Amino acid sequence: MQRLVLFDLDNTLIDRNGAIQDWAVQFAARHSLADHAATQLVELVQERAFPVTFETIRAQYRLQPSPKTLWRQYCSDIAAAVRCPERILAGLDALRATGWRVGVATNGATDIQNAKLQATGLIDRIDGVCVSESVGARKPAPAVFEAAAVACGSLISQGGWMVGDNPETDIDGGRRAGLRTIWIPNGRAWPNRLAAPDHCVPDAGTAIALLLASDWEARPTASRRS
Repeated sequence: MQRLVLFDLDNTLIDRNGAIQDWAVQFAARHSLADHAATQLVELVQERAFPVTFETIRAQYRLQPSPKTLWRQYCSDIAAAVRCPERILAGLDALRATGWRVGVATNGATDIQNAKLQATGLIDRIDGVCVSESVGARKPAPAVFEAAAVACGSLISQGGWMVGDNPETDIDGGRRAGLRTIWIPNGRAWPNRLAAPDHCVPDAGTAIALLLASDWEARPTASRRS
């Protein structure tokens, strides 16, 4: 098995949920919206945030700026709000220094995901990235994992690892693409209907430490939990 690891971006390498909460409060204040608007805004962008989302927001709150302007401001605000912990950045550097190829496989709009990667410094610490919009498919579709591997100069058929927080899109999707998996629960229980991940860890930093500490190329392929 090649030393390839793909990471999810949102709520794996960065705290998207926290950034959205902060953005919603700022957006509501900027546009003089009612106190409860921040909660509504979080609900509108939580699952998926795309330019079309801001057509809905503009209409719902009768805002003057165009949807395109609102979207661009959202991208800027979120990129400014997200952070990647230094421990994770250092861990990614360590992986690459020890021969790992490191990639990001993320769902979302290309412009905002790239903005997050740039703002957090992650773009300088990975070998490749695939944003779902760029391939016209979303995780758990194998095409996203395959494209991320290719962007890293690898082939998904040679194996590797997927690290993420979403049981369906990251872990089950990664497993079906032929990758071993490390799950970050973020307070959620594992769905019993899905095959268990190889490992379960509290955060991306721990996942990186796990990969660095073990010679996975020498291990059997049987499923493990830690």
